[in-house]
Amino acid sequence: MQFRKFGRLDWKVSALGFGCMRLPTTDKVGSNVNVDEKEAIAMIRYAIDQGVNYVDTAYPYHGGNGEIVVGKALRDGYREKVRLATKSPVWSLRKAEDFDTYLNEQLKKLQTDYLDFYLLHGLDKQRWTNILNLNVLQKAETAIKDGRIRHLGFSFHDKYETFREIIDGYSGWALCQMQYNYMDTKNQAGTKGLKYAASKGLAVVVMEPIRGGRLSNPPKDIQGIFDGYEKRHTPSDWALQWVWNQSEVSVALSGMSTMKQVEENIHSASTSAPNSLGHRELQVIERAQKAFRGRTPIACTKCGYCMPCENGINIPTNFELYNDAIIYDDPGTARMRYSRFMTEKERASACQQCKKCEEKCPQKIPISELMPKVHALLGESKPH
Repeated sequence: MQFRKFGRLDWKVSALGFGCMRLPTTDKVGSNVNVDEKEAIAMIRYAIDQGVNYVDTAYPYHGGNGEIVVGKALRDGYREKVRLATKSPVWSLRKAEDFDTYLNEQLKKLQTDYLDFYLLHGLDKQRWTNILNLNVLQKAETAIKDGRIRHLGFSFHDKYETFREIIDGYSGWALCQMQYNYMDTKNQAGTKGLKYAASKGLAVVVMEPIRGGRLSNPPKDIQGIFDGYEKRHTPSDWALQWVWNQSEVSVALSGMSTMKQVEENIHSASTSAPNSLGHRELQVIERAQKAFRGRTPIACTKCGYCMPCENGINIPTNFELYNDAIIYDDPGTARMRYSRFMTEKERASACQQCKKCEEKCPQKIPISELMPKVHALLGESKPH
């Protein structure tokens, strides 16, 4: 296992961190709640035995069962071998005291007296404002003083400007967690956010280095780009090595669902290092990146000028899901996100064809014309 600097802390983190969002489940029909505890515990402990020293979970993972399983996995001396991170469900905080209620519950589920890292989960502009209004940071500082938390951080899903505002808005951050991979260099915090966080002394924990698995099984034309390189690497290894090549990255989290994935990712991590990719290897990844982006059917830049829609439709997210379904040849994941994470009012099916959004769109996208097409793919069990 290779180890890397963790921000300003005097500690080295394993290049690979164990992300516990995608633990194996016993329900093969599709439930994400019934964790296969025996297999999950075996996977986590195997990873730790191979040098992984960062374990990441969160309150909502696996319907609230994820932390319980992690707590079981870290018994028998394994807790002392790792730094443990979990996250506060900030969307559920209605008053300042709720911070302690959830924290104490999580400590009990994880069977530990303290958390090495406690992150405010999924911050965006609105949640950050709520955090400030509720004085949550003061509650967190009290928890640090009494020993329940060692270090405070946040995970993030929003624009770069908000990312920077959050970093600058509190001097006590030890780490941040952001989505980053070779397809997300300009999405959310992006490369600018990565470099900014590192410049401020924060450890940068990367989530979705394989973009939720979508970079692990590319379409045939893109697989051909990788196959053309003389040294064979799996698509997952290409994606991970690209992330580890960035010297600002502290640790890359992988949400692993099988022991095979654990073994393969540990092998990848053992060969990783900052600035280790040569010019030709970077060219291969750049070609794959361009090929993926060349498959984009709708030229939406997510600038947001079309918003707000007076009917409540989330136009950029509809286009993002549609594009992802085509780019990665993965309509199933896009449909799941469309049905699970978007309200009926936000979906493309609610479009009234008023065309007011089209007057604002700098890309001149025929939004009203495309909305039925989006719903036909994402809202049905089979695409039309």
